[in-house]
Amino acid sequence: MSADSAVKLMLDPRSQNALVIPEGTRNVTVYAMIDKRLGLAKGSTAEVAETNAESLGLPEWAEDNPEVKDPLEGFLYPAAYPVSKGSKPEDALRRMVSRANEEYQKAEVEEKATELGLKNPWELITVASLVQVEGKYKHDFDKVARVVYNRLEPGNTETVGRLEFDSTVNYIKGQSTLDLGPVDELRKIADPYNTYKIQGLPAGPISNPGADALHSSMNPTPGPWYYFVSVTEDKTVFAVTNDEHERNRQKYEDEKAKQ
Repeated sequence: MSADSAVKLMLDPRSQNALVIPEGTRNVTVYAMIDKRLGLAKGSTAEVAETNAESLGLPEWAEDNPEVKDPLEGFLYPAAYPVSKGSKPEDALRRMVSRANEEYQKAEVEEKATELGLKNPWELITVASLVQVEGKYKHDFDKVARVVYNRLEPGNTETVGRLEFDSTVNYIKGQSTLDLGPVDELRKIADPYNTYKIQGLPAGPISNPGADALHSSMNPTPGPWYYFVSVTEDKTVFAVTNDEHERNRQKYEDEKAKQ
């Protein structure tokens, strides 16, 4: 969660004793948080979500795609929610989905998706979820969003329409690591979320994006970049060619070796 968002939550009286969902949290983590808050057996909320997803208030444009791992991913909006003992998990989930609907409608995601050449708002939320996880810092979000759209262009000669984001493989495996192994091995993973193998966007969102990531996804900075890497604790560098990216990546490896 960004520092600004954290401060706002702390100052918001509604956040006292509330369940706080940080930006970029995956649904599996949200479910576990609800289980813990309500004193339920592990997996209880996840089961409720899977069974009742269609009745929790998802918008009409939420894609009914059998390849989607969790139709609620991207719709448990990051915020503070009152979740008290004795309440039901579906009440918390419905409140989160309702907040997502409210924020997405306010942001005019349907109109923006069309302007950006996306098929539907579902794809826009998916882009935002990628920007949220891949963008290490808020000030990088606009450029990361541009990298996403540049890579989605099937005519690009750098990645031929593939996003090749580690975050999507981490999502598939339910992990969060920088050490994923050789690219050739990653391409062998047959999964509709594996952006090293498929062209275009993954089947659905991979996190619950916040307002900043959504805004950047709707307003990407103009630019020619296809690559980025964080070379220091607070600096991300962007590149147009793979050669340039490899030089930047080596700087990252050098910085890591100094630690």
